[in-house]
Amino acid sequence: MIKAIIFDWGGVLCEDTAQGLLSYFSKVLGVPPEALNAAYKSFAPAFQKGLISEDELWEGMCAALGVQRPYNPSLWEAALRHSYCPKQEMFALASHLKREGYTVGLLSNAEMPAMHFFYEQGYAMFDVAVFSCAEGTRKPEQRIYEIALERLGVRPPEAILIDDRAEFCNGAQTVGMHAIPFETPQQVKRALASFAIPIEQGHQEAP
Repeated sequence: MIKAIIFDWGGVLCEDTAQGLLSYFSKVLGVPPEALNAAYKSFAPAFQKGLISEDELWEGMCAALGVQRPYNPSLWEAALRHSYCPKQEMFALASHLKREGYTVGLLSNAEMPAMHFFYEQGYAMFDVAVFSCAEGTRKPEQRIYEIALERLGVRPPEAILIDDRAEFCNGAQTVGMHAIPFETPQQVKRALASFAIPIEQGHQEAP
């Protein structure tokens, strides 16, 4: 019996912000997006796990790129505010599931500025939110799924993860959870209905 549904954030509850962030950083720093992306890859694991601060991220990246550090103390948050585009239908689905009595969670590989931004939004439909930057582990590592299950108070077969990344869905299945690879809101609703979860088709509401 399914008791908990866990949503990924970027790519599921909102449009993937990666390109928007890169474009914003590129304009501010005067560096091509491709060069920024290449530099970020070496810092991404530590930043997403909360092992380095945003200040340390920009110090390392700007040194690698040969540019001055940004004046904005949280360029990451500024870029996120600029590019954030929530998917209203998916937030409405999360709210509906909560009203139906399911425990609703969020599991995201996110950086500290992104986590702070999320909490500022006051999303009331999530019973538990687990962020990689606060836990020191990220998807698809086994421990982060275990943390989410522990906080939600459910066993692996009682939980479903909705994620747009196949490797993260596979990670959930490795620990015994169910997983739905995100394609569209309607596809997710059909997949949830296959678990005998009641779904309101076509209904939308603001977060």
